[in-house]
Amino acid sequence: MNAKSANTGDRGRESAERALRVVVADDEVLLREGLRGLLVRYGFDVVGRAGSKPELLAQVSALKPDLVVVDIRMPPTKTSEGIDAARIIREEFPKTGILVLSAYVEVDHAIDLIANGPGVGYLLKSRVADVDDFIDAVERIAKGACVVDPTLMRQLVNRRRHEDPLDTLSPREHQVLALMAEGRSNAGIARRLWLAEATVEKHIRSIMNKLDLAQTDDDHRRVCAVITYLKAS
Repeated sequence: MNAKSANTGDRGRESAERALRVVVADDEVLLREGLRGLLVRYGFDVVGRAGSKPELLAQVSALKPDLVVVDIRMPPTKTSEGIDAARIIREEFPKTGILVLSAYVEVDHAIDLIANGPGVGYLLKSRVADVDDFIDAVERIAKGACVVDPTLMRQLVNRRRHEDPLDTLSPREHQVLALMAEGRSNAGIARRLWLAEATVEKHIRSIMNKLDLAQTDDDHRRVCAVITYLKAS
């Protein structure tokens, strides 16, 4: 779905489709209320707001939202309460999407969260420069995509071990996989790289084969490929 069509708040959904239900968690009230207002304007149903880890966990347990948007550092210590809450939510409610918003690049926290399954994202607050892109990322995460800030991706690349499981990929396949890790669809990757969508699909099939990711009923190969990319550090 193209979020750019939602400028008036009408996301173009079928009338029978339920709005995605979201809980927003941030200890800064202006940011929390700003996010709430933005999401509501774009057609999301913000069912809860929390300013601390206990409030967030209680609301998720009671409301069972489709997505949680959470700051990485929350009271009382303002260290890792947000990411700790995200881990608990992922364990107890694995179908709930999680978007972590952070002012800092926390590589280890991000890898740990993303490695626990699909429907997660990690974005830096200072790099969210386009509302439509942000809304698109929120929706994709709620529907199972993994979205990672490019700044974090660069740090992960710089930390790769000498023996890299991705060494067999071509430069173009590296580009395709990096965009997959950002949560881009095949069509989005094609637009970014000026390729035909069929060519992108061919590259993705090659990536899956080279990473030995067989199609099964239990595993999401696209997510497994992204996790392989993130763990090669």
